[in-house]
Amino acid sequence: MERTGKVVVEKVGGKSTVTRCFSKYPLKFIVPSKAGPCKTDSVWIYSLTYGGGIVSGDSISCEFEIGDGCTTVFTTQASTKVYKSVGSKCSAQFLEVTVGSDALLAILPDPVTCFSTARYSQKQVFKVLLDSNLVIVDWFTSGRHESGEKWDFDLYKSTNNIFLDDNQPLFLDTVLLEQQNISPITERMRGYQVIAMIILLGPKLKHIQSEVQENVKRMMSEQLHIPFTGLSGCAQSNSRHFTKPSFIASCSVFGPKGIGVIVRVAAMTTESVYKFLQHQLVGMEPLIGVLPYR
Repeated sequence: MERTGKVVVEKVGGKSTVTRCFSKYPLKFIVPSKAGPCKTDSVWIYSLTYGGGIVSGDSISCEFEIGDGCTTVFTTQASTKVYKSVGSKCSAQFLEVTVGSDALLAILPDPVTCFSTARYSQKQVFKVLLDSNLVIVDWFTSGRHESGEKWDFDLYKSTNNIFLDDNQPLFLDTVLLEQQNISPITERMRGYQVIAMIILLGPKLKHIQSEVQENVKRMMSEQLHIPFTGLSGCAQSNSRHFTKPSFIASCSVFGPKGIGVIVRVAAMTTESVYKFLQHQLVGMEPLIGVLPYR
């Protein structure tokens, strides 16, 4: 696949600096001179697409190189719209990233929103060291609710693979939703409208990992395991009165010595996921200069 974008971030004069930035249709990168306080050493890169979305048949391929000790944020200005498929054409995005020693890369996009009949596939491959730091937020919505579209796209596929520098697999994950005659997507999603995955990897994020694990545990304990006291004065199960929660999150560790944490979310509203991300990633503000998803 021909490259449509490349970004190289290196230390120049002791500061994280974009030393190369290339993009071509349908992709465009914007690198503001400063996105946070001057004392914060971080580079922000915004990804845009001409026409405000990804057109049927579009193919985007990017390469990022984050040098040793650099801090970089890759984000968007709005949700990534994937327009209706023409025939059986599939839109595709591919991102290949190398993260250096003691470097931090945070991928903090708005969600992907696929229109009715859209076919979309994305793949992100990361090569890291044991002391690299990586934050990945990968999420998508059910579609254009204002147009009455909910899980009406034909195909959504998202792959995230993380490898150590010796090509040893550290994390391999694929989400695939495809319309089937037996069971349409909307039936399988059981009323949930947003799916999200958050990955936190590396020593600089250890305190955030611990906080997120505790927060998710507390949140789900309150929602799913609330005992109540019956007339006998004993705690009783309220399973007969169970109400499906509007927000579900799970958390687990991966990698040697649990160096990575993954959070998976299913929610009924996009706003609730934005609030969750803002709350859980608040500890990143000192690292990147700005509160994520503010």
